[in-house]
Amino acid sequence: MNHCRLINLLPICAALAAAFPAFAQPTAAVPAVQAPSDTGDAERPTPYDDQLSRLAEILGSIHYLRNLCNTGKEDSWRADMQRLLDTETKDEPKRREKLTASFNRGYRSFASVYTDCTPQAIVAEERYRNEGATLAAEITARFGN
Repeated sequence: MNHCRLINLLPICAALAAAFPAFAQPTAAVPAVQAPSDTGDAERPTPYDDQLSRLAEILGSIHYLRNLCNTGKEDSWRADMQRLLDTETKDEPKRREKLTASFNRGYRSFASVYTDCTPQAIVAEERYRNEGATLAAEITARFGN
């Protein structure tokens, strides 16, 4: 297991903690992160894969909700997910696919419920952001040493 990869969760944690709810008009949804189709390499799961999967789902949810409630396109959450994929799943396509599926599930779960920015969508985004910040900090604290 490569604990150095977890250092890359720190910027995600900081972004989750620093972001604030957006009170604006909705915009068009951004396509979800695409996973490569190559599944030939051996999978090397880590003890924190379940937590990473939940974090990926949270990032997908926040990505959808922030763009729904923001006047300008915001790709930072998708970019954070891409960085997470690049560092955590390098040469591990099965793990990459699982995390990508989690991101897409989070994105789609809110896309199927919210088509307009509502007060409930703003609250959901804030709660998911808080959960994501806590989760990223816990993963880094527990497995990053």
